[in-house]
Amino acid sequence: GFFDFKYYLCTMKSPKRYLITSALPYANGPLHIGHLAGAYMNADVYARYLRAKGEDVVFVCGSDEHGAAITLRAKKEQVSPQEIVDKYHQLIQQSFERFGISFDIYHRTSSELHHQTAQEFFKVLNSADKFEVKESEQFYDPEANQFLADRYITGTCPNCNNENAYGDQCEQCGSTLSPTDLINPKSTISNADLQLKSTTHWYFPLNEYEDWLEKWILKEHQKNWKKNVLGQCKSWLDGGLQPRAMTRDLDWGVPVPAENADGKVMYVWLDAPIGYISATKQWAIDTGKDWEVYWKDEQTKLVHFVGKDNIVFHSIIFPSLLKAHGDFILPENVPANEFMNLEGDKISTSRNWAIWIHEYLEDLPNREDELRYVLLANMPETKDSEFTWADYQARINNELVGNLGNFVNRVSVLTNKYYDGKLQTLAEEVLTSEDRAVVEQLRKLNGKIDAAIESFKFREALAIVMDISRLGNQYLAEREPWKLQKSEPIHAANVLHIALQIAANVAIAMQPFLPRKAKQLSEMLNLHSTDWQLLGVSFLVEGHQIQQPELLFEKVEDETIEQQIQKLKASKESNKKQQEMKEAIQDYKADIEFGDFMNIDLRVGTILEAEKVPKTDKLLVFTVDMGVEQRTIISGVAEHYEPSVCVGKQVVVVANLAPKKMRGIESQGMILFAEDAQGRLRFVNPEEAMQNGSTVA
Repeated sequence: GFFDFKYYLCTMKSPKRYLITSALPYANGPLHIGHLAGAYMNADVYARYLRAKGEDVVFVCGSDEHGAAITLRAKKEQVSPQEIVDKYHQLIQQSFERFGISFDIYHRTSSELHHQTAQEFFKVLNSADKFEVKESEQFYDPEANQFLADRYITGTCPNCNNENAYGDQCEQCGSTLSPTDLINPKSTISNADLQLKSTTHWYFPLNEYEDWLEKWILKEHQKNWKKNVLGQCKSWLDGGLQPRAMTRDLDWGVPVPAENADGKVMYVWLDAPIGYISATKQWAIDTGKDWEVYWKDEQTKLVHFVGKDNIVFHSIIFPSLLKAHGDFILPENVPANEFMNLEGDKISTSRNWAIWIHEYLEDLPNREDELRYVLLANMPETKDSEFTWADYQARINNELVGNLGNFVNRVSVLTNKYYDGKLQTLAEEVLTSEDRAVVEQLRKLNGKIDAAIESFKFREALAIVMDISRLGNQYLAEREPWKLQKSEPIHAANVLHIALQIAANVAIAMQPFLPRKAKQLSEMLNLHSTDWQLLGVSFLVEGHQIQQPELLFEKVEDETIEQQIQKLKASKESNKKQQEMKEAIQDYKADIEFGDFMNIDLRVGTILEAEKVPKTDKLLVFTVDMGVEQRTIISGVAEHYEPSVCVGKQVVVVANLAPKKMRGIESQGMILFAEDAQGRLRFVNPEEAMQNGSTVA
């Protein structure tokens, strides 16, 4: 028939199955929009597309729960690393589920199965002499008395001069670093200057895989890998690869299963990607499937979705480890995205400059697909992109409401109005050139969606879906079936027949991108099947009954956007104040010996009397009960305390400070005060009432 066509994409022989991975998020904080735009939205679209085609797909991810980033967060929150990963694993998993990322399993690297899998992997390499065990100099914190992992070290990036670069990466320019690359490295634990001390580690000789990597990446994948990925790989290879330590001196992580490895754990970038394997194992246990065919059968296509800061680990280091092991397939592609910025600034978790997913879900309920659309339409596929609330509002109101929502609503309303919601017979003998042209355009657009998705051009694919909707809107505007219904009803029936077939095609094409709204539209159109193979086919038959129309999308009001903008502004202002306070707090004074400190006699006393020193603005004179005597002490706190509120307070006094005359009054000691960043002075008090004269130890 007129609509019965099928567009076939000419590709190489399809694989038997697909294994899709998204970078494991660190379980040391919540998810933000930059995470979704980097490694999860694109992977989810790809997985949903393949499932809609009926392919065998496993989509795995999980929390990365080891490494220094976790222990740093634990120290900051003064809890154990396990408490940190339990807290954030749950928050991240719930955010993914509520947002609609369709993992087949979301696992975690603190699980027993993962530890076993990672240790087995290590043992295979170690027994095959794939490591070099050697002594080397590592940075050591003399105050904390421990060797430091990369993330415990900060300094100046040699590439962009960012003064807060980490020992493994500069988050400002994205460069991958080693601690020794940093200028003026410091400990994040104590801020101490670091020492280089000898320690033993298991090194993976990455340099021995240079020739193989050159051929595998730059020849075999020159045409199908993204330019940004190839460029970063080439830069690393041109610079020459060096052996890389696969173990760390830490007490949190997967213990190294080797002799003389007490107190050592596996390097997180050996441990974490093995998490893809352990996640697949757990999925297989849960479903009764065979995990090995997804990791060991050459007819499986393995695709790693990552952000640009993870390119090297997934395209050079992990593939080399897999190659050395010998039992696993290699990734077919590593379609990495660049970074997404926010309102003219880089997203920063430390500065709280982010749109957190769990907060978005609370603030704007039932708008998951709207955010999916904005992130996908603005995805940083080849260069950094930017999210703004103004763009969010404009895209939803103009594109989703004004284009897609408007089209399907008009089709549904008119079909229900004129034909009680039933699809009319297509009268092919009276089809006009405009009717035929719109069908031909639809044919071309449908075929392009597959090609774009399979080339990892998700922005382009989504734009084509919107073009189909735009085509339908334009067709209705030009043919005006509401006018034809009066003068040429057979033509009106043809127009609405074609428009309804276009709407059904939109419902199928939307599935990978806007799954909730695609389901809602499919139910409104009463579609009995949404198989991807129906895309471009006249699968709605004469007499097909649709439901009453309902709005797919609602406009975003100015008030909603203003609330979110003010929320960001408040966050920025709070960060600015915190930074000002940090800068205002005085630096530590020069170190003293323990004996010097022990010579200071600190005692508890109670203020009996307080009054201003005559003819001064700043001085108060106190009479202090020291237990065995009363002392007169002068302090410059008149601008901070009224004399009357001081009486009765217990204070800490430097009791052996030599007396000094001030304004004719002899001050016999010093009362201790704390001064904050704003210059406010407050008494230092004992937690509970103490006997006057008690020693402060």
